[in-house]
This record gives sequence, structure tokens and C-alpha cells, in this order.
Amino acid sequence: MRLVALIPVFNHGERVGMVVDALRALDLPVILVDDGSNDATARVLTALAAKTAEITLLQHAENRGKGAAVSTGIEYAARQLQASHVLQIDADAQHDLAALPDFLQAAARQPEAAIVACPRYDESVPRGRLYGRYLTHVWVWINTLSLHIVDSMCGLRVYPLAAVLPLLPALARARRMSFDVEILVRLDWADTPIVNLPVWVRYPENSRSHFRPWHDNLCISRMHARLFFGMLRRMPHLLCRRWRK
Repeated sequence: MRLVALIPVFNHGERVGMVVDALRALDLPVILVDDGSNDATARVLTALAAKTAEITLLQHAENRGKGAAVSTGIEYAARQLQASHVLQIDADAQHDLAALPDFLQAAARQPEAAIVACPRYDESVPRGRLYGRYLTHVWVWINTLSLHIVDSMCGLRVYPLAAVLPLLPALARARRMSFDVEILVRLDWADTPIVNLPVWVRYPENSRSHFRPWHDNLCISRMHARLFFGMLRRMPHLLCRRWRK
């Protein structure tokens, strides 16, 4: 098992160093994917990558979206670093970094599984964001005909690359925020085990979200519609596996 950490970055230069330090403390190689960040963040990422050969910096010339950044990092991890697993984590340090060893241990126990964070929120969470994501959870449960995936939007997870790499062509349209959701649905369709781990999530003061309400909600709605018809084609298999259990 060779696990590599992956951080998609778009303009979180003031906090990404904390995340990198936590990952390096666990002796993990780190891939930073600069998704067209501003000059200040680009300078921070360049400085981080200059510290050690264990930190790789990949760059998109312009912003292509989180899904595109994650795909770039996954493909590099598999082809250039011979990784078997990728730990994906957001750059803004909102996830409890002390929980990272739990994710590594869970991946070691079940290397065939996707290890997915199930967030626990404190009072800092914006209520509108909390209620909005619940609607996506309901659609995910419908589109998988299961409750395997507790939370499909949290950006902390471990992917088994043997299961993920064959799915990337089908995710070509999920270039932005919909990627995190769609890849988990497709992993579940492929019978990849899903392990849900709780993690505390705190929204820092003055934090900037890259979620664009109108555009991203439209993309996510289209994704749910596409996945719903995909579920209908797979319904016999999804129902049969429920009966087998």
C-alpha cells in the first residue's frame, strides 16, 4: 500500500501550509494542484514545494474546477508516484487535522474501501450551507438505493485508486464541485465498500467559499438528474445487492 496526499488549491495560500505540515508530520508525500490561484497563493505553493522532494506542485494555467484538480492529482499519483491510494483533503484547514491518522488506519484495515469523512459541525457552520447539502444527501441515497454514503460533499477522504481510475472517463463532466458527489455514487455503483468516519469541521472566520450558488447548484442539479437515470439502468443490480445482504 502506497498512500499519497492530494490537496487541490484555489486561493487558500494563508492556510494551506497548516495542512501540508500535518500531512508531512505523518510522513506522507504531498501533491499540491494549483488550480489557477492568484499570485500570492502561487508564491506560497512554490515555496512549500521547494522545501522537499516529497512535495510535488502541479499547476493549471487557469481555474478549471475542483474536480479537474483532483483528477490531475490522482492521475499523477498513479502514474508518476505508483500510488495505490490517495488521501484527498481541502486546502482551507477546516477539517480536524488531528483525525488524519484515523483515516490512514482505516485505509490500512480495508484497502479496498473508500474512506469518507462524515462531518460534525460546530456553531461556525453557515446554516444555509448545512441545509443545502442535506438535499444532496437525499439525492445520493436515492441514486444509490442505499444509505452507504452518509455525507457525499466533505472534501476529506481516501480513495483506492484501483477502483477510482476506471471511473475517471465517466467523470469528465464533473470538473467542479459536483466531482466529490459523483465519484462516491459511481464507486458505490461499482460495489466499492464505503467506510464513513466522523470528523470535526470548523469554518474559519472570514473564510472564503469557492461555491458559486447559481452556477454550481445548476451543475449539481444536472448531475443528480444524470445519476438518477444511471440508477434506473442499474436498479436490478442495486436491488439485488440489498436482498443479498
